[in-house]
Amino acid sequence: MAAVSRTLLPVLLLHNLDPDWPPCDIDEVLRQAAEAEAALRAQGHPFTGVPVRHADLAAHLHGYEANEHIVLNWCEELPGMPHSDALVAKTLQSLGFCYTGAAHQALALSWDKRQVKRLLDRSGLPTPRWRVYSAPEAGGWDCFPAIVKPAREHCSYGVTSEAVVLTPAELCARIAYVLETFQQPALVEDFVDGRELHVSLWGNGVVQMLPPAEMDFAAFADVRDRLCTYDSKFSPGSPQYDGIELRLPAALSEDELARLERIALATYCTLGCRDYARLDIRLRDGTFYVLDVNPNPDISSDTSTALAAEAAGYSYGAMLSRLVGLAAQRHPTLAPQASGAQETHG
Repeated sequence: MAAVSRTLLPVLLLHNLDPDWPPCDIDEVLRQAAEAEAALRAQGHPFTGVPVRHADLAAHLHGYEANEHIVLNWCEELPGMPHSDALVAKTLQSLGFCYTGAAHQALALSWDKRQVKRLLDRSGLPTPRWRVYSAPEAGGWDCFPAIVKPAREHCSYGVTSEAVVLTPAELCARIAYVLETFQQPALVEDFVDGRELHVSLWGNGVVQMLPPAEMDFAAFADVRDRLCTYDSKFSPGSPQYDGIELRLPAALSEDELARLERIALATYCTLGCRDYARLDIRLRDGTFYVLDVNPNPDISSDTSTALAAEAAGYSYGAMLSRLVGLAAQRHPTLAPQASGAQETHG
């Protein structure tokens, strides 16, 4: 099929903009949205930004024709409604919009870490030994160091250095903390003290692994600090934010890359990912362990996913354009026009 003009793929950029956020957070989101707009316009896409300021998503999209647009779905949740990214996708589908990223079923699944772990185990994919606790007793657990996380969160929410425990007493105390603080079960895992890789993939049918990024913990001597915490992602000036070094591409042998790719592709398909996703994987004693699956990761220009795409030869605008093109192949009228958008570099 001959490539066609990307101007035939108009984009609605859907992103949350909660009026209750601190002004600095609002300013940052607006900056990121403006950067994405400039990047997509440079690729030739007609562009409309749709900031989501309240929970009535249908009202925000009123007046936009579903058969004329591709939604770049960057909406992580509806204002005042935590864990609502699956609802965003479900609403987009019900309104007839074609959108980037995972369907609502995969997004809902990704919040349930118990179900994710069961699927990984059932598929024979290596993941750290695990157990979910709903009471502050840790009977039957004898693997240390261990890590304790809320069982229904993303973005390392609730993960601090204190989440890594070394004794049964610390384990019980941390489980109790998670149960009380987050009002949800606690996921306990074998803490894989090894190399951490953030692995981005994209595609449907033929899925490509982008160059893996490594989160280098060499600055930290204490095992409790060798992890990606909530602060490491969102708190400039914190020890982990400043001390973790991003290595991209990760230094891996050809054999390691091949084994990592097999595991990553199988995980992507097993969890129902679509268009793109990022996996958190750790390497210990020759085994790649799947820690977490994010079926709609952040696609800001400074994230490991955007940087991995750049390492593969895609500018920021070309990366976003490719995601739009992948989604457009599902569009009932724009599908024949999608090939020109999804393979563009530069």
